[in-house]
Amino acid sequence: MPNPRKPASVYQRPSGTWYIYDGGKQKSTGTKCRREAEAALARYIAERDHPIRAGSTDEEMTVAAALEIYCEQHAPTVRAPERIAYATERLVGLLGALSLSRINGPVCRQYGKSRGVSVGSVRKELGVLQAAINYCYSEGYLVSPVKVKLPPKPAPRDRWLTRDEAARLLWAARGNPKARHLCRYILIALHTGTRSDAIPHLQYMANTEGGYVDLERGIMYRRGVGVAETKKRTPTVPIPRPLLAHMRRWQRDGSRYVVHVDGCRVGRIKTAWATAMRISGIKHATRHDLRHTAITWALQRGMDRWAASGFFGVSLDVLENVYGHHDPQHIRNALDMMERTRPVPTQGRGRSTLTAVRVEGV
Repeated sequence: MPNPRKPASVYQRPSGTWYIYDGGKQKSTGTKCRREAEAALARYIAERDHPIRAGSTDEEMTVAAALEIYCEQHAPTVRAPERIAYATERLVGLLGALSLSRINGPVCRQYGKSRGVSVGSVRKELGVLQAAINYCYSEGYLVSPVKVKLPPKPAPRDRWLTRDEAARLLWAARGNPKARHLCRYILIALHTGTRSDAIPHLQYMANTEGGYVDLERGIMYRRGVGVAETKKRTPTVPIPRPLLAHMRRWQRDGSRYVVHVDGCRVGRIKTAWATAMRISGIKHATRHDLRHTAITWALQRGMDRWAASGFFGVSLDVLENVYGHHDPQHIRNALDMMERTRPVPTQGRGRSTLTAVRVEGV
C-alpha cells in the first residue's frame, strides 16, 4: 500500500529563497521571508484545490483566489497598489484558505483580534477583501456577492499640530543631516495640505508618474498627466508665495524631484519621521496629521468652507464633520444668535406684537 501523500509545505534553500514542495513538484515563492512564503503557500493550496474559473460559487472560490484576481487585474490601475498588496498579505495569511461562504461576522471579528492592530487598520484590510469580492462578482468570476462584516468606523482623528509643535518638528528635521528632505516634505504639507502619498512624487516638470509644479506660473498639479481623478480628489491649486520662494530655491540643486535624497525620489520617510518626532518631543502625530494641520489652520484663519473644499480636495461633509468645530466664524455666528435679545409674543389690541425682554440687575 503506497504511503500517504505529504501535505504541501515550504522549505528554504541555501540561497535563502523559500520554495513550495508539493509531492514531486517544486515552485519558488520568490521571497526570502518565511511569512511571505507561507502566504504564497496558502495561495498555492487555494488555487490548487479551488482553481479560478468564471461563474464560481462562494463555496468554490477561496479568499486567496478572490484577492489574487483583484491584485492581478485591478491593483495595477490604482494610484497606490502597495496598499492593496499590504492588506492582501495579511488577509491571505489568516483567511486565505477559507471559502468565501465562510466569511461571516464571527470570522471577521476573530480576524481583527488575531491582527492585534487598531480598528481602523482592520476595517481597511477587510475593506480590501470586500472590494475584491465585489470586483470578482462584477467581472463574472463569482455568481453571487458576499457581504464582509466590517468593524464600526472609528471616530475621525482630530490631531493637528500647534505652530510651536510645527516649528519644533521642522527644527528637528533640519538638524538631522540624513533627513533634510523631511523639511521639504513638512513645508509642502503645511502650506498646501497635499496628501502624504502624493508629495514624494512631485516633480518640476509634467510627467505621468505623479504631480508636478509650474514655478513660473506658481501652480501645483497634484496628479500626473493623463491620470484620472479618484475619490480622493487632487485639485490643481496655486502655490502659496512663501512655499513658492522655497521651491524656486530648491530647484537649483538640479534634481527632477522636489523632495529627494541625492537626486532620487524619496520612498518612505518612516525612519526620518520617527527620528524627528523623538527629537522634537512631540507625541502621537502621524504624517497625515500634517494635512489635518493645514486644513485646521486655514479654517482658524477664517477661510471660507467652499474655498477650503476646493483647495484641499475635501468634501463639504468631511469639512463639517471633521473640521467644522475649528471654524471660529461658525462659533461666532452661534454666539451672536445666543446673545441676541430674545423676542417674546405679547397681546396687543386685536393682534399679536413682539417686545424685547430685558433683565435688569441680574
